[in-house]
Amino acid sequence: MGAGKRSLTTVTMALACAAAIMAAPGVAYADPTPSPAPRPPASTPASTKDLEAIRKRLDKLYHDAAVATDAYNAAEEQADKQSAQIVELARAIVQGQAKLDKLKDRAGAAARAQYRSGGLPPEAELMLSDNPQQYLDGAGRVRQGERATKSLLAELARTQKDLKQYAKDASAQWQKLESNRKAKAEAKKKVKKQIAAAEKLESELEKDEKERLAELEREAAAKAQTAWLDSGVLDDVKGEATAAGKKAVEYATEQLGKQYEWGAEGPKTFDCSGLTLQAWAAAGQAIPRTSQEQWKQLDRVDIKDMRPGDLIIYNPDASHVAMYIGDGAIIHAPRPGRTVTVAGAGSMPILGVVRPAA
Repeated sequence: MGAGKRSLTTVTMALACAAAIMAAPGVAYADPTPSPAPRPPASTPASTKDLEAIRKRLDKLYHDAAVATDAYNAAEEQADKQSAQIVELARAIVQGQAKLDKLKDRAGAAARAQYRSGGLPPEAELMLSDNPQQYLDGAGRVRQGERATKSLLAELARTQKDLKQYAKDASAQWQKLESNRKAKAEAKKKVKKQIAAAEKLESELEKDEKERLAELEREAAAKAQTAWLDSGVLDDVKGEATAAGKKAVEYATEQLGKQYEWGAEGPKTFDCSGLTLQAWAAAGQAIPRTSQEQWKQLDRVDIKDMRPGDLIIYNPDASHVAMYIGDGAIIHAPRPGRTVTVAGAGSMPILGVVRPAA
């Protein structure tokens, strides 16, 4: 709440207390000369110090929202993978059951054929045979049949074992899926809570205070960018974009002006990692969904070796990502209430640089 609004509340409470004291029994007061009703004091603008504290508070809230967004995106990605795995396992179970049914039919037919062949010992059958050679030929075929039956039974056992494993794996995937659904729901609540707190804080500012706050944000970003450039960090950066990097930068550039939306991967809205994900997908390269996984899984490069299309990861917890486009600039989806924009690469605390393409 603005300082002016707080002072108005204080005055109102003081007047109420004074009225209560004057109305207390046993206390006499002279009837004062009537005077005009008090007017609320003019709203006092928040000081620069107050606005700077608000700016830092907003940064913290939106940072926490970004962390929760990464958790949401990770849970969603895992849930999608597990759903796909469950579908594959279900397909394998159906196919395995059909195979098992066929094997059982064949095993049953083999058992019936063996039963019909009689139960005499081989020596007796040889002695009673009119044609010993024919018997021996037949005995060879019988041995082949026995080996085939044994192989059939072994395959039957393997198929039954596979089906049990498929069912066990499907059950495990269902449990993981349910766990990730809960994680996704919890992360969603955290995102909404942080964004709601930030929006409430901003809504309590007067129009001119919001303008001054925006100016403070620009000044802080410009100061950080200037310090980064003055450090000479870009003096040796001469990397040129690859064909894939150019396509990724081109895609990101085409999204300028589109709204940030947490959990979004386009085409109308994006969050920070959703933008980099789709930019590199347009260049024919699949990369992880979240900024944290992009930091973990992609090849890391020194800042002096970076080139347009590389991804710059920000904050110690890798909670933000942007695409480097050259000349010390980035394209990124900043936060709720902002649009995809160009900014200075050093305007935020850099964790490191990663490269999607080899």
